[in-house]
Amino acid sequence: MKTARAARLILATTLCAGLAACGGGNRGGAGPGPESDMRPEVRGTTIWDLFGNDENPNNTVGVNKYLWNASLEVLNFLPVQSVDPFTGVIVTGYGTPPGGGRSYRATIKISDPALDARSLKLSLQGPGGSAVEPGTVRAVEDAILTRARQLRIRDGRL
Repeated sequence: MKTARAARLILATTLCAGLAACGGGNRGGAGPGPESDMRPEVRGTTIWDLFGNDENPNNTVGVNKYLWNASLEVLNFLPVQSVDPFTGVIVTGYGTPPGGGRSYRATIKISDPALDARSLKLSLQGPGGSAVEPGTVRAVEDAILTRARQLRIRDGRL
């Protein structure tokens, strides 16, 4: 019983450490070209442009920009399959965290403009749709929330 709990704690800690150590992703030229790359720094526009655009009221986004960007940063080892900032959904493909041995895929839903834990819903799946320990999901959610708070503080909007 205690070894199973210790193993879960070690897994969650390792995953968080791996997520925190994530670098800037694939910048070495391998992989798809810029026209098919979802990363903002390659595409030339950022999600910040959508969140801060007051010129066109039809372009308003009802999700928290800090949670959105923190999700993309924390899970940057996962290839992004689709994003919709207007509904707040990010879907990734399978990827392995640095230093980890198991691959994951994620679906993130940001449902509210508030920087609040209730605004963030995260679903992680292992290979073949296998379940992921709730402690691991909670650890990743905590990492996203922590990063979102850091982004907000850095932005100076306390």
